[in-house]
Amino acid sequence: MFHKKRIEQKYQTSCMYASKLALPNMKNGSVRIINFQHIQLPKLGSLRFKGISKKIFNRLDNIRIGTTTISMDATGRYYVSMQLASEQPFVNKVNNETATSIGIDLNIDNFLTDSEGKIVANPRYYRSVKGTLAKAQRKLSRRALRAKKEHKPLSNAKNYQKQRKIANRRKNFLHLVSITLIKKHDLVVAEELRSKNTLQNHALAMSISDVGWRTLLGMLAYKADLYGQKFITVNPRNTTQTCSACGFVMGTGTTNKLTLADRDWTCPQCETYHIRDHNAAKNILAKGIASM
Repeated sequence: MFHKKRIEQKYQTSCMYASKLALPNMKNGSVRIINFQHIQLPKLGSLRFKGISKKIFNRLDNIRIGTTTISMDATGRYYVSMQLASEQPFVNKVNNETATSIGIDLNIDNFLTDSEGKIVANPRYYRSVKGTLAKAQRKLSRRALRAKKEHKPLSNAKNYQKQRKIANRRKNFLHLVSITLIKKHDLVVAEELRSKNTLQNHALAMSISDVGWRTLLGMLAYKADLYGQKFITVNPRNTTQTCSACGFVMGTGTTNKLTLADRDWTCPQCETYHIRDHNAAKNILAKGIASM
């Protein structure tokens, strides 16, 4: 019933509506909400879950359910995710007359720097408990071998609890950053994430995996749609090497390309002083505006 995909397991089902007379809603399909903390699913029956938001619960009669996914993550927690549709919007569109456009540069030194020069620090959740997790993982392996020999179930592993805390803290951080960017700006432009090749650099791999850039971009995409804002990504080529003031590209002529160690620089053509990540964010924004 559950299909393995890496460390996550999922079970998906579509909500079917038998009667054509009744208006499809969250209470009369093959997937339906029984009460505030129970859901009915095909094959799985009635399941208790943490609860549904009051905003959705009070509108069960005018919301339709599409595909429903039950998933289990690496820490053993189960989630239910439903695709919902309604003639009425789920949230109010952002109506901010002072909203502006902004570009964001994702970097290792900080979590991100925007085109206004503001910096969001990188919390580095995984690095802070790396040693503790490694020790807990070794202990888990020993317990697993012993439990297997004694035919006992392995439960409540300490490293699972540690991973759960890290995942929750990081997810909350990413939600806060993404919702702030979307609500305060009518256009958010970010660089296309190409971390697959970058992760081959072992010196950077842990930092890139830790910060959750891909998750952030996903959040920005769906929240922009939800709140009626605009979010786009652009090719990051030369956004770091280009002077945002005059357009000169480092590495051309007799100049050398900037390295990761070059955190600030002065344009040899117009003599504008740049903070590396701030300059990149401004170029990212300019590329986004030009592509529209």
